[in-house]
Amino acid sequence: MTINKYNDYIKKLKDEGVFILSALEQETENIEGIIHTGLGKVNAAIKATEIILNYKPKSIINYGTCGSINKNLSGLICCTQFIQHDIDCSPLGFKKGITPFDKINDISFSKLGYVCASGDIFVTDASIINADVVDMEAYSIAKVCNAMNIKFECYKYITDSADGSASSDWAQNCSNGIELFMKKMLGKPA
Repeated sequence: MTINKYNDYIKKLKDEGVFILSALEQETENIEGIIHTGLGKVNAAIKATEIILNYKPKSIINYGTCGSINKNLSGLICCTQFIQHDIDCSPLGFKKGITPFDKINDISFSKLGYVCASGDIFVTDASIINADVVDMEAYSIAKVCNAMNIKFECYKYITDSADGSASSDWAQNCSNGIELFMKKMLGKPA
């Protein structure tokens, strides 16, 4: 499949009210029409909110890269459950990963997919994180979509093992998943 066909498909999705968000251009290579949020939870939340307020989409799809904690996983996966791994108010008596006084913490669209833990830390030691994969944006986008009643899907390409070699593995593999993602999208009814 050529880049032009991918670009045409992304345009068709947008015309139908489906927007694809990804953190970085490095993850999506030369595919046009994918909206880049920037790195991290705050940037992702801002961009998702802007898209919803300005375009009123039917659906938002997050594609991006992740590190795998579950060593049985590789390639492109679908995440349907989302948690934060970097918020820590435990000195106040709250469980790590919980935002105090917030009615929405863990987000689950289905039990059929994998658990993605988001945080504003590039994870190189995942020994204390209880999830299948880690990223830096999915939780925020999922939370905005959940709060604003927008259908949400999330696909992550595993680039590394969230360990000591994660940064070099990510740099080497960050653009390897976009073609798998686009083939997955093209296999779905538009």
